[in-house]
Amino acid sequence: MTATEQQTQRFIATLTSLGGNTGNQRLLEALGWPEDMYQQVKQQLVDAGQIRTGRGRGGSVALAAAMPPLPVQMPLAAPADPLPSDNTPPPAPSPAPLPELDYADKLWKAADKLRGNMEPSDYKHVALGLIFLKYISDTFEARHAQLLAEDAAFAEDKDEYLADNIFWVPKEARWSHLRAGARQPGIGSLIDDAMRAIERDNESLKGVLPKDYARPALNKVMLGELIDLISGIALNEKNDKSKDVFGRIYEYFLGQFASVEGKRSGEFYTPLPRSVARTLVEMLEPYHGRVYDPCCGSGDLFVQCTKFVAEHGERTGDIAIYGQESDYTTWRLARMNLAVHGIDSDIKWNNEGSLHNDALRDLKADFALAGPVFNASDWGGERLREDARWRFGAPPVGNANYAWLQHIAHHLAPHGFAGVVLANGSMSSQQSGEGDIRKAMVEAGVVDCMVALPGQLFYSTQIPACLWILAKDRSNGLVKNTRLRDRRGEVLFIDARNLGALVDRTRREFTDEEIGHIAATYHAWRGETLPTPLAGEGPGEGVAYQDIPGFCKAATLDEIRKHGHVLTPGRYVGAQAQEDDGEAFEEKMRRLSAQWRKQQQEAVRLDAAIEANLASLGFPQEVAEFQRFCDQTGERAEKTGLTGEKLKELLARED
Repeated sequence: MTATEQQTQRFIATLTSLGGNTGNQRLLEALGWPEDMYQQVKQQLVDAGQIRTGRGRGGSVALAAAMPPLPVQMPLAAPADPLPSDNTPPPAPSPAPLPELDYADKLWKAADKLRGNMEPSDYKHVALGLIFLKYISDTFEARHAQLLAEDAAFAEDKDEYLADNIFWVPKEARWSHLRAGARQPGIGSLIDDAMRAIERDNESLKGVLPKDYARPALNKVMLGELIDLISGIALNEKNDKSKDVFGRIYEYFLGQFASVEGKRSGEFYTPLPRSVARTLVEMLEPYHGRVYDPCCGSGDLFVQCTKFVAEHGERTGDIAIYGQESDYTTWRLARMNLAVHGIDSDIKWNNEGSLHNDALRDLKADFALAGPVFNASDWGGERLREDARWRFGAPPVGNANYAWLQHIAHHLAPHGFAGVVLANGSMSSQQSGEGDIRKAMVEAGVVDCMVALPGQLFYSTQIPACLWILAKDRSNGLVKNTRLRDRRGEVLFIDARNLGALVDRTRREFTDEEIGHIAATYHAWRGETLPTPLAGEGPGEGVAYQDIPGFCKAATLDEIRKHGHVLTPGRYVGAQAQEDDGEAFEEKMRRLSAQWRKQQQEAVRLDAAIEANLASLGFPQEVAEFQRFCDQTGERAEKTGLTGEKLKELLARED
């Protein structure tokens, strides 16, 4: 990006953050530019039709009416009223608020443009750290204003904020202080000092926040412009949806960074695609109790759990979040991610990870959800040959899939459920004893449901994946007020490989309807009462579960044994039923036979025409060879297009 482009983008972003219509003097102060630079950039934008000028004291500028909304359009802090003047034109009409996803996408595109040549893996922590800082500062400032209105003495009492689960933000760490210094060469040091001050005054954030913004390699101009851009995200005090907005932005940025990094290498942590995480959560229904993820990454599954609870009218305080992560940087992202979403949690970190250093050894979870690294080969299994968790057999040292499955099953409460995303090979592999472990799990009644996923769901891998749904006790169970049926002796298989819609050239996502269809199928099978039918087929309220050819099948243990305990759904669900076209079989056969005979006659005619063309050109030997070619391969002239005119063209090229 050229210097001119950076200046114009910053001008537009700052004008937008001030409401899209403001006085020249106010905008000039916000930009911190010299007068001549301000006038030059302003004139360029006027000439380009992106802004318009107005009258009033000192003049004013506004976004052109036809200009599309910029990233920081919804929601914004209310701008201060312009200085009164009889000549001040009415403000430009505010554009309609953008949906949250569009808003986050536009903000991402603007932020990514500022990245320049910086590696996404580095820029990720720069951007997400600032978004987190803006969130806690806005939340603090909103509560600070409320306390000032009540009693000024309360406004500086740290306990007043901690009582409301709001982080205390000292003056030197507040966003207004950072924004005022955004154009200064020392902005990196200001941010680092702010992060240290917040960690100092908030015990739960110690060691979590990034503190390397002052490093020489970081472009300070870019950093200042990123602060200006993020400044447009503001607290909506009327309905307090700031948490939702910041959380959605943070979640969207995590996904976009994963996508960008995945295209470059794939050697990094990939968060579960949102639609896969939602499918797991919708199937398990974690309304209350302890929720556990032994390899929690940036906390995406926890976020989806709390969203599920809130969307179903339950209290998010009824679930307790527990997790562990071995990568320190990712653990920091998780802590910030959960804080931005307002989620209390107990997330442990150590270098060894859950398999080698279980930091929650005594935890028994009501729900466990996980998306471990697929087919991890260097997990150190040779050091864990004898372990109490390997109830169904010691997992192979060259693949951690069955180590994760057994670790998770070990941590389930007596009536607990688990959902695990693994590579497809885990359903059928017979290598290094994996088939024996899978057989033991099935025979012990731990496996409740298997779901085959479509390809292209993940950011950085095309390895096909599946969902393992485990249950500690399948003889009963309770979901809200519904008592589940005894499912021992059965396993539900769902083949979802044909579901999903492409969201871009390389990646696919489940639609909301498809997620609901998968979850409702599982719920009906295990005995829940459903409020609506399954997309017009299968079970509905008061209707028992039924198999759907090509999609779902409740298989008995005897059927699974016949397949050698291979759990690939395609082996069980069969072919999808074909719709009857209304044509009788005898009539269809007569029609198709007549069509075939006609095509055969046409093929003979074309062969003869080609032979005649070759002979007329003086190539009898080629005629014989062509005839042998047709006899041996069954290829016809209609496919080759080898006519006399074509031969003449080829011969002309040879000459």
